Amino acid sequence: MDRTTRKQRKGATREELTYTTWDTITGMFLSNLVMYFIMLATAATLFKAGKTEIESATEAAQSLRPLAGNAAYVLLALGLIGAGFLAVPILTGSAAYATSEAFGWKYGLDEKPARAKQFYVVIAISTLIGMLINFVGINPIKALFWTAVINGFLAPPLLVVIMLVANNKKVMGDKVNGLWTNILGWATAVVMFAAAIALVLTWGKS
Repeated sequence: MDRTTRKQRKGATREELTYTTWDTITGMFLSNLVMYFIMLATAATLFKAGKTEIESATEAAQSLRPLAGNAAYVLLALGLIGAGFLAVPILTGSAAYATSEAFGWKYGLDEKPARAKQFYVVIAISTLIGMLINFVGINPIKALFWTAVINGFLAPPLLVVIMLVANNKKVMGDKVNGLWTNILGWATAVVMFAAAIALVLTWGKS
């Protein structure tokens, strides 16, 4: 029995679940806080000036000009580079984990490349694709927009599946969702479905 199999059969301990819970809560709080101030800064500058569509990172940098002046471009560049260093390993790693689990391959960053070749190949290919996007003429702003739209449609059914699994004692054992987690989870699923339906009904309308 290899190390990956032992980890899968052991499952997560309550200490690990507690740590993961706080890690998720903290991460989501900080990311939404940053997102709020991004929207606030953009609304107070670009939107106020009548600029309602952003086609490039250069235009996005204009929202920082009242704060940073001529250094707005440098500030945005540093932010994008920092976000890239944080996001790229997470995105490529999660893609590799999901693909490896789906096909039953050995996986894990604690595994040596020789023991988990497919896992590391997926990471390498994902990174390469991300780099090539810069050279094939794809507008990064539009790519972000359509990615968000796709996620908006995929997230509700995925959340339903997660909720069903999280309440299945055959899968979760004694770690099934509690009452308040179920209330929050199902309410979120309903709101997300409603938002997706509203988007379809209002698409293209001014």
